[in-house]
Amino acid sequence: MKKTFIITLFLVGMWLLPAATGYGCTSAIFTGKVTADGRPLLWKHRDTDDINNRMAFFSTGKYAFLALLNSSDTSATAWTGSNSAGFSIMNTASYNLKDDDIEEMDKEGELMYKALSECATLADFEAFLDHYPRPMRVEANFGVIDAQGGAAYYEVNNTQWVKVDVNDPKIAPNGFLVYTNFSYTGRFGEGMGYIRYHTAMEIILPQAPLRNITPQWIFHHLSRSFRHSLMGIDLRDDLSPKASGWVYDQDFIPRKSTSASLVIQGVKPGERPEMTTLWVILGYPPVGVAVPMWVKAGERQPALLCESPVPRHARLCDHALALKSKVFPLTRANEKKYLYFPALHNPSGDGLMQQVERVEAAIFDSYRHPVEKWRENGIDLKELKKLNAATEELLASGYLSIE
Repeated sequence: MKKTFIITLFLVGMWLLPAATGYGCTSAIFTGKVTADGRPLLWKHRDTDDINNRMAFFSTGKYAFLALLNSSDTSATAWTGSNSAGFSIMNTASYNLKDDDIEEMDKEGELMYKALSECATLADFEAFLDHYPRPMRVEANFGVIDAQGGAAYYEVNNTQWVKVDVNDPKIAPNGFLVYTNFSYTGRFGEGMGYIRYHTAMEIILPQAPLRNITPQWIFHHLSRSFRHSLMGIDLRDDLSPKASGWVYDQDFIPRKSTSASLVIQGVKPGERPEMTTLWVILGYPPVGVAVPMWVKAGERQPALLCESPVPRHARLCDHALALKSKVFPLTRANEKKYLYFPALHNPSGDGLMQQVERVEAAIFDSYRHPVEKWRENGIDLKELKKLNAATEELLASGYLSIE
């Protein structure tokens, strides 16, 4: 069942809502109205209790696709992904949509895996939801972009769905929408992630009118943000000593429970869907590094992002988690909830996050000109193979050597 819905930015008045704890995600869809090149961007910042993640390529359905997985996954699940038609999807858990007593839930990964296999457009996804078996066993906000210019969130529970169109200026007058762990059409005052929502809005709203938002900007300003909208602080902006340096890890966008951050750069209508680009950070994003992927490369994806023979982990994720342990070195009781911020960012410029961003900047630079050429002529797989090999060497000497 479909419902239509129009929203305005009414959440300014929700500051006094209680902050809930638990696992959640932060996300946004940016239309071409606010991006540097006029192409849509879909951002998923994932929080979960399964912090070891990897990427995988699948080709068993109607469309081949790339997807983010838990490293332990053995079933057909996807937690963010993009397919050969340029259809991309992610989700954030919602905690104010469920209206029944069904207990077997949390099947969002199965739904997204099937959608990536079968859907090319938003219209396909809407038909997919209409025919999906009830109960759907989900309570989530699904963010979707396609190669036809479509961009929308879908608020979905066991029996029905509501489309929130990011291209509609009545709904998204600023050219983007942010979602955390509540739904606009859900029960007012319930759900989670209100502080993270406000933090993201405070960061994005001044930037959107400049129309220069890029994947690199998102990773730097959102995935690695240590701004806290409720407390009115930004740890990255103030490089002066922070007392002992210990900070309680609560309601920042990156949290100890964060396992990955992805930005999917879509295409303009009429462009080649194969140019849909997945920029992927595995592990704890403040110390993880972004690497690009394209579905057209098939099985020849960057090996450091995909499953190793033993264990079934991605090496980049394992390294990010090793660096993360230096940020969260305490293990006793509540002490494990504190991060040591100078290990990430400090006046000397040798914080882990600062070192990682220097390596990452070189990666973005190395792909910039080839990608522009591919937009005209299609992806050159031989050139991509060489670029990926050079990136692997850079990561080995630059990123994997960071200790």
